[in-house]
Amino acid sequence: MTKTSNPAELADISKLVRRHIIEMITAAKSGHPGGSLSATEIVVSLFFDIMKHDPANPKWADRDRFILGKGHACPVLYSVMAECGYTPIDQLNTFRSLGSIYQGHPDVRYIPALEASTGSLGEGLSVGLGMALAAKMNNSPSRTFVVLGDGEIQEGQIWEAAMFGAFHKVDNLVCIVDSNKIQLDGFVKDIMPLDPLIDKWKSFGWNVLDIDGHNIVALQNAFHQAENTKGIPTCIIANTIKGKGVSFMENNPKWHGTAPSKEECELALKELA
Repeated sequence: MTKTSNPAELADISKLVRRHIIEMITAAKSGHPGGSLSATEIVVSLFFDIMKHDPANPKWADRDRFILGKGHACPVLYSVMAECGYTPIDQLNTFRSLGSIYQGHPDVRYIPALEASTGSLGEGLSVGLGMALAAKMNNSPSRTFVVLGDGEIQEGQIWEAAMFGAFHKVDNLVCIVDSNKIQLDGFVKDIMPLDPLIDKWKSFGWNVLDIDGHNIVALQNAFHQAENTKGIPTCIIANTIKGKGVSFMENNPKWHGTAPSKEECELALKELA
């Protein structure tokens, strides 16, 4: 893989990843396009710019770790890992097929380069904190990045983990909340409001950064600020649009877990050309 810090190049990779997401979910006739599209710039920026990792040596001891708490958004992770060289691009459209390495949630039995099998919502932050604390105890430079959904953080385990992270000063962990404001079949504000979200994380003792999650420069700056923050973990509230990049999917709860038809796929790919 070729890493880059150039925002225009990262934006081009993001557009390519969005095309993969649409194509693989259409081929599977099932999956979660909305939250995969909303997290695209976050995951692309991490793998192609910020994180230290090596597809040729996926178990390098001092690599940075990535955990996708909201495992149902795995199309974005699979697409990025394939573009990085961890897994075959030409098998992406076997997504959710029997025997495919690209299962409906990340599964280390099929892709050993994954750090954990995820998708049981609420558990990802705890897993990431364990990895980050172990790295500190081993004097390893490894950092851990955990992407959570905003609906996911309604889970009580998230806040237990938040207490743990601050108490143990796990400053080598960054939590990114993909705040697309929609969960399953409705808007977060109507189901279980999270506000004041920034103040909540601050009250648990975290460094909190509030940014546009589709702005690559803002993401880069936030990740660098997090690296320079010592003594407390960082939570980045990445404000995003569910279904970002496809006009008829944007900000529409329908596309949380609905696959596009072939005709809708063609329309989406034209927009992402």
